[in-house]
Amino acid sequence: RCETCSEEEAKYRCPRCMKYSCSLLCVKKHKLALSCNGVRDKTAFVSVNEFTDLNLLSDYRFLEDVGRTADAAARHPTMHSPTTKKILYCLRNKARKCGIDLRTLPVGFTKRRENSTTFNCMEKKFYWHLKLVFPHCHAEYTLKGVPDNKTLADILKPYIDPVESDPVVCQRLKMYTSSPQSDVQILMKIENRKQNSVRYNELDASRSLLDNLKGKVIIEYPTLFVVLKTLKNGMVVLGEDASESAENSESENSSLSSMEEGEIRDN
Repeated sequence: RCETCSEEEAKYRCPRCMKYSCSLLCVKKHKLALSCNGVRDKTAFVSVNEFTDLNLLSDYRFLEDVGRTADAAARHPTMHSPTTKKILYCLRNKARKCGIDLRTLPVGFTKRRENSTTFNCMEKKFYWHLKLVFPHCHAEYTLKGVPDNKTLADILKPYIDPVESDPVVCQRLKMYTSSPQSDVQILMKIENRKQNSVRYNELDASRSLLDNLKGKVIIEYPTLFVVLKTLKNGMVVLGEDASESAENSESENSSLSSMEEGEIRDN
């Protein structure tokens, strides 16, 4: 049976979440309800008992794609530019002094090309490249030059504030603008975790972007997920359960150790 309407016989199965659907309408409903994009996750966890030759072939092709991308990035001329290396070193060093573990990717990667983050030495301030993701409305927005002293609440006002948001954006994000602000939750994915153990940090909307990024690992630039508490659909926030407390402490210690090692290496 279709897992969306529970009435008709299922004809399709989603490559992403493996949910059964009977029609295009139910496919669209399940994508909206579960914030599913319908694209197969090539890095999804597969147990040994379920591992087949097809999984092996998929992994082999995935690793080949990664190898080609890394090789192309290593051959890129700007990868070896002294100016590029100096700028990246400066960004990482300034971020480390602010308590942020900023990591950069090779030139060939999309996030490296997109990143427009800068540091103003006169103002001693970061101007971040920032991505906002609204999963319940399948909407993404990219912001450039966001000052690090700006609060998350002010950053989100043009998007989810019923009064100050742009009419077009307000209509697209109607699910958010019509909900109480107390139901809105800002999350950021915790990096360097296993694919089958994805966790998120909850950020404080009343605090500045810099305060929220302290003690966290950032790969190129921050990506913030704006969700409604009742519709998170499996987005587990670290620390919500008692069992996560020890894991949170271990993750923080690992991040601090990584930052200390990086400082020693750079010095």
